[in-house]
Amino acid sequence: MNFLHSPRHRFLSPFTLFTQRRWKKPTVSAQTRLEDRVRDPHFDKLMTHLKRLYQVLEIYQLMSTRKRAPFVSLTLMSRWRNILGLNVPVGSFLHKYPHVFHVFVHPFRKNTCCRVTKKMKELILLEGMVVRQQEMEAVKRVKKLLMMSVSGSLRLHALRMIRRELGLPEDFRDSILGKFSGDFKLVGLEVVELVDWDAELGLAEVEKWREREYTEKWLSEFEIKFAFPIGFPTGFKIERGFRERLKNWQRLSYTKPYERKEVVRVRTCGGIERYEKRAVAILHELLSLTVEKMVEVDQLAHFRRDLGIEVNVRELLLRHPGIFYISTKGKTLTVFLREAYRKGGLIEPNPMYEARRNILNLVLLGCRKTRTLLAGDEAKEESNVVVCEVNEEGERQGDWVIPFLENCEESRSP
Repeated sequence: MNFLHSPRHRFLSPFTLFTQRRWKKPTVSAQTRLEDRVRDPHFDKLMTHLKRLYQVLEIYQLMSTRKRAPFVSLTLMSRWRNILGLNVPVGSFLHKYPHVFHVFVHPFRKNTCCRVTKKMKELILLEGMVVRQQEMEAVKRVKKLLMMSVSGSLRLHALRMIRRELGLPEDFRDSILGKFSGDFKLVGLEVVELVDWDAELGLAEVEKWREREYTEKWLSEFEIKFAFPIGFPTGFKIERGFRERLKNWQRLSYTKPYERKEVVRVRTCGGIERYEKRAVAILHELLSLTVEKMVEVDQLAHFRRDLGIEVNVRELLLRHPGIFYISTKGKTLTVFLREAYRKGGLIEPNPMYEARRNILNLVLLGCRKTRTLLAGDEAKEESNVVVCEVNEEGERQGDWVIPFLENCEESRSP
């Protein structure tokens, strides 16, 4: 074999001997930033728990649409596996949560059925009650979003996407927007406008934090006037020159979310940095308005045009790991407001968050035996017989079946 054409010395061939090779610089994109970021175990663990909660709530939602009886057969529920995205059979999933789902054998049909436990129903009804009680807080959240909007209007589709995050009821178009006509104006079918500007609501949450830092810690106004609370996760690598760049960014002035000034021009001196800092402030305020200080990244894209944040949202969030944290657990990416959490829980919980946390705690009990569950196991035979709810007149769903069967028995008898 020729020496120049041997596999070991192919780079010495006449075709490659004088060829200059250029090494490509590794690209830094939003995907590489997402893969190389420092993970926070507290947020990832919380997101894993929330993923299980969302699956349970989705099963409950599918079961509640069945109005024929308060229970559903496992044969029918097995068809929901693809809808729920489960990796295990539906029956195996239900047996993991005996505090939420009660699996029993129907006394007449002799097939396996499932219904929601009494405790789970009570917690869901309690959450709905808290949503109705926090009606005025929901009105304030929507008004603040409209005040941040460039044109003072929002599409209902965007609000509908984060309805649960904002603590709005399912019929918020009628119960909130239609009811408070002095604050909101419906334009057509899919647009809501702000009727009047409320100066009392024009103060961002980060500005309240700055005021506390200035008065309690006696910090310089020059250092804190445009700053954001920063907290990096454990193991975050601080490169050379990072502190200086962060210090300059904290001092950089910007147009605040509720200010009605002219939008910063990108081509001016420092325009790009000021424009991006305004986008950070808007996302910070939007997350502060949510009940659990978290929202899916894909849902933020529906507010880009209305709130004037025409940037790559995911890359912007990844460039500020001290303010936001993106978790990849679950079906989609979820962003958390870092300053609002400590060890996987809100520092300042609200009534709606506590109601949802109680549902999550019930789901996280799993197969643990509690007094309530043990009492339910002792009365299991008795509960299996009574599978229908009783209405106000004392009749149960399915009571017509028994007389029908008795008539059949009498007609067969000689």
